[in-house]
Amino acid sequence: MHGGSFSGGDKHTGSGIIDIPAMTGRGFAVAALNYRLMPDHPFPAEVLDAKCAVRFLRAHGEKYNLLTEKIGVGGGSAGGHLAAMLGLTNDDPAFEFGENQEYSSRVDAVVELFGPTDLTQPMGWLQRFLLRRAFGTDSSQDPRLLQASPIQYVNSESPAFLIIHGEQDSAVPLGHAQLLYKELSEIGIDASLIVVENANHNFKPTGGPIKPTRAEISSSIGDFFDRVLK
Repeated sequence: MHGGSFSGGDKHTGSGIIDIPAMTGRGFAVAALNYRLMPDHPFPAEVLDAKCAVRFLRAHGEKYNLLTEKIGVGGGSAGGHLAAMLGLTNDDPAFEFGENQEYSSRVDAVVELFGPTDLTQPMGWLQRFLLRRAFGTDSSQDPRLLQASPIQYVNSESPAFLIIHGEQDSAVPLGHAQLLYKELSEIGIDASLIVVENANHNFKPTGGPIKPTRAEISSSIGDFFDRVLK
């Protein structure tokens, strides 16, 4: 699922596109999806769309020659936020809407790349601007931001998580990843955190080459999906 500060982006240009060859090389089918964007379509429209896409894949598994008993999701930035929301609201009827309701939208593995996990955290002027543009508010007390914070939905039935974040991320501070990892780990969820050295947002090198490399990050994602989904 692509990023774009909640209000832009496209499935052809998401940060996870680079990981597709590593996934298909291991036998996974990969679907990239578009979703409705804010502010024209307020939260949780994008979560409803993502769940609808999962149900669609299960409904058409035979047509596309897919094994859909287990499904993993991933995304970067706003797409990482969406992937986390999708996984943490498994089986929550409040986020189910649209076609193929006889199929489950449940996912079994989430790869969350440099996405915001708590929209009430302190942030810089750019982050406040982007939240105002998308949600109409940047107040930490606004129920809209509370409702849209993945951290609010962590529960004992949460799927496995692989969280990867740059240590130098100036758009979404590393603390977002650390907070989600802490909450998941404390209740016994299968969760891993990889902090990428010298990496800014979107793993852009800052102060030196990133470590692990981008190819190694793709490999770690593949290893995670191999372990959890296969």
